[in-house]
Amino acid sequence: MSGIIAVIFIGYGVGNFATSYILGELFKKTDIRKHGSGNAGATNALRVFGVKLAAATFVIDALKGVLAVIIGRLILGDVGGLIGGISVVVGHNWPILLKFKGGKGIASTIGVVTTINYQIALICIIVGLVIVIKTRYVSLGSITAISLLPILIVVMVRPFDLYFFIFSLLLVAMAIFRHRSNIKRLINGNESKLGKKAI
Repeated sequence: MSGIIAVIFIGYGVGNFATSYILGELFKKTDIRKHGSGNAGATNALRVFGVKLAAATFVIDALKGVLAVIIGRLILGDVGGLIGGISVVVGHNWPILLKFKGGKGIASTIGVVTTINYQIALICIIVGLVIVIKTRYVSLGSITAISLLPILIVVMVRPFDLYFFIFSLLLVAMAIFRHRSNIKRLINGNESKLGKKAI
């Protein structure tokens, strides 16, 4: 039990490293939460700060996921990697250091899933990118890509891994919950497209 608690706390702590907020304050003297969508993630960083800080945000947020899985595995093996992966996304989405106002977890999720199963992650990434390129809706690409995860696990993972499957459902649930306002805007036809500046 102590190992599980340790992995959860470490993963959540790593997730609390709010990349877009820190980079925004350091280089732009701007609190990203007060601009654009108010979301402390890579997509809003792109709209508010531009390509360079957005790219840095995405890479670091993804590496947070990689780190949490590796630490979890070192402590508890494969199950620890899954627990660490969930915990880091929770920490990114609801960081206590930013009063629980974080990002939407997609970059960190990419890092997590890539570390656990790079083949499945690659398929999800490619599908997501194609949708973003075709529609210019980052939210649509993100939601579709993450929603493929449990389906691909059922189809590709042999023998079937129940823990990995449950893990994927939790990631999907968090992603959909965090994108609920985007889903409403997509349905209403007023979702912001990629390339639109916030300030």
